[in-house]
Amino acid sequence: MATMKNFTKGIIKENPVLVLLLGTCPTLAVTTMAQNGIGMGVAATLVLLGSNVVISLLKKVIPDKVRIPCYIVIVAGFVTIVQFLVKAYAPAIDSALGIFLPLIVVNCIILGRAEMFASKNGVLDSALDALGMGLGFTIALLMIGSIREILGAGTWFGLQVLPESVSPIAMFSLPPGGFLTFGFVVALANWISKGKILRRKAAGCAGCPSASACQKASEGGCAQ
Repeated sequence: MATMKNFTKGIIKENPVLVLLLGTCPTLAVTTMAQNGIGMGVAATLVLLGSNVVISLLKKVIPDKVRIPCYIVIVAGFVTIVQFLVKAYAPAIDSALGIFLPLIVVNCIILGRAEMFASKNGVLDSALDALGMGLGFTIALLMIGSIREILGAGTWFGLQVLPESVSPIAMFSLPPGGFLTFGFVVALANWISKGKILRRKAAGCAGCPSASACQKASEGGCAQ
């Protein structure tokens, strides 16, 4: 059960973009099209998976004083491999992502999971954590990229989806549209998350005689 939680938490509960607000630079920069969002998400997931596994394997070998430089070297190695693969098999994605592909080296999501999770947990849990966080990152980029592409260009994955009589809103292809879309998607994620928390609290305190005076009600617990 704990192992599966390591995978699922990154998708919604601890989504790196929508909840933890990490990796916002590539999120805003590359999501002018849905396929760019998927490209960045998959690339980051591969790097995250490889670096988490290697760091977990070497956590007892890497000296504590130089752990961050060691993590960066490991991440940079996987970024180089992924970048070569993207250049070879998806040159259009490589061109669209530009400098943000090699900048995965300093992505807060990658280094954050290495420091907070992979360096303290086993290989399997670290791999599942990487896959969950990567999937959550990809889903967030796909959502934002889809909204911006549909509203800003009238297409989705290059296919025309808006009627020709409807003019696209060019602002959504520009940075202000990226910030606006990002804000709305984050607000939606928070609204959904808040609703789940309130329902969980109501279910947890239902029928409790001390619910009205419970000092821990705000934390979802009961006094008894």
